[in-house]
Amino acid sequence: MGAALVEGLLRAQWCAPSELLIVQRGEEKAAALAERFPGVTVATAIEADHVGPDTGVVLCVKPDYAEGVSRLCSAVGVTRLLSVVAGLSTDRLQACFNSPVAIIRSMPNTPVLVGKGVSAITGGAHCTSDDLDWAEGILGAVGLVVRVTERQIDAVSGLSGPMPAYLYLVVEALIEAGVHQGLSREISTKLVVASFEGSAALLAESGERPEELRYQVTSPGGVTAAGLRMLEGRAVRAAFLEAVASAAERSRNLAR
Repeated sequence: MGAALVEGLLRAQWCAPSELLIVQRGEEKAAALAERFPGVTVATAIEADHVGPDTGVVLCVKPDYAEGVSRLCSAVGVTRLLSVVAGLSTDRLQACFNSPVAIIRSMPNTPVLVGKGVSAITGGAHCTSDDLDWAEGILGAVGLVVRVTERQIDAVSGLSGPMPAYLYLVVEALIEAGVHQGLSREISTKLVVASFEGSAALLAESGERPEELRYQVTSPGGVTAAGLRMLEGRAVRAAFLEAVASAAERSRNLAR
């Protein structure tokens, strides 16, 4: 996610490469990032001279490392932090700092890489509207941003955070279904991917509800009705409800 955000910000020309600093532990991984992002400074540790009065940190690490890295940020004087770490509350991150810090918790998804990400943000106890605007400015450069309460962020973590993976699984299954019906994998892939893209655009641009668009393509007793009957019979809708609930609960458990 960190690399996707950097690439998305550079693609959107949100800032010059020289204005970004990536902190990556390990010389080999740091060198790979420096090669991937020319002009961006890459360091293996955050130092006090990296931090100024207007410096903001985007915390993009695994949950197990987030609190340790936050303590390092506290030690070098960071006063504003945007976390994209799943499951860690703003209060838990604030506890890693020696003084009040503006902490914004967010949950973006990987389409930030192409400027089509979806992110939710929520502010901690010491956040101001300026802090939220700063966070929205970063994530807004690579997609849509919504503001939610802290109680709602775990639901976002279960829904839009992993949604690309959910949809890729559906795409993968439909491509395979086309192959099983005698299409080449190349043709099946083109049909499925283009249909997903077109359907999403129609849903976004028409302003109609998804069920209305589904009704429009479902003739009584027709081909689409037969396929939908099978999907409902196999409880596909219920499976998605359970998948989102399971992912949201996992996010809640990470915070405990």
